[in-house]
Amino acid sequence: MTTPDDDASNDQDGNGAVPPAVTEVDAGDRGRFRAGELALFLDRKGRTYQETLNPGGEFHCHLGWLPHDDVIGQSVGGWYTTSRGHVMLGIRPTLGDYVRLMPRGPQVIYAKDLGNIVSMADIFPGAMVVEAGFGSGALTTALLRAVGPMGRVHSYEINEAVVNKALSNVRSVIPDTSRHEVTVGDIFDGISDTDVDRVILDLPEPWHAVDAAANALVTGGILLSFLPTVLQVQEVVLALNNDGRFARVETAETLLRGWNVSRRSVRPAHRMVAHSGFITTAVRCVPPGREGYASRP
Repeated sequence: MTTPDDDASNDQDGNGAVPPAVTEVDAGDRGRFRAGELALFLDRKGRTYQETLNPGGEFHCHLGWLPHDDVIGQSVGGWYTTSRGHVMLGIRPTLGDYVRLMPRGPQVIYAKDLGNIVSMADIFPGAMVVEAGFGSGALTTALLRAVGPMGRVHSYEINEAVVNKALSNVRSVIPDTSRHEVTVGDIFDGISDTDVDRVILDLPEPWHAVDAAANALVTGGILLSFLPTVLQVQEVVLALNNDGRFARVETAETLLRGWNVSRRSVRPAHRMVAHSGFITTAVRCVPPGREGYASRP
């Protein structure tokens, strides 16, 4: 089943409204909160609370409650006092904040990996991107932001049960999803698109999709696979090398460690986001021996 993602009827938040983009804000309103957008409140201990601002609504936490009307139209980066006298900082959530706090179905990809996927796959404005593994929609959101209004993202997802929640998560950041298409089906059966610029595989067995990706990608296009274990990485690398239509096969992982910096001490954080997954990239090329390329000895 293939469905263009242009129906917001199944994608409302708990208050019955489809929130606009986190970052797509009119130039004149950049410094003020608007009705329907997401706000991120931080208390004095750095704890974060994400809320969709609706007229007449209220934000509640253990520190008290705060009317949405006291925030809408006020400064982003302002300080807001709850009913119990606690002062909280109100800002717009970044994509990383939203991914960390978003409603989840399947495991989401960490923000540190989202940035590297966009960079290492060289996702550019106007690109045609196919992804497999819609999941919770975090990666799709990053891809849609990267391809811009002239690009397109086609998501394949085998589990129909996760699609509506993932679409809801995507629309919380990008309400206009007319450039996003979802196919409920198995990418192993083939990719319907041609002249694809990038193929992103967030699957447990991506080696089964190597042939389909090679058939869909333009020469010079990039395939990227995200996997949690090195044994899976070995399988996909062997499949890419055996296919003969890929070159520059490379694998990397990212470890992210925060630091606590104050006047009295500078030290690494007690916790860090260490291994989360391996990123493998490969470039679709002309097979050796064709179009003037010399055959390997």
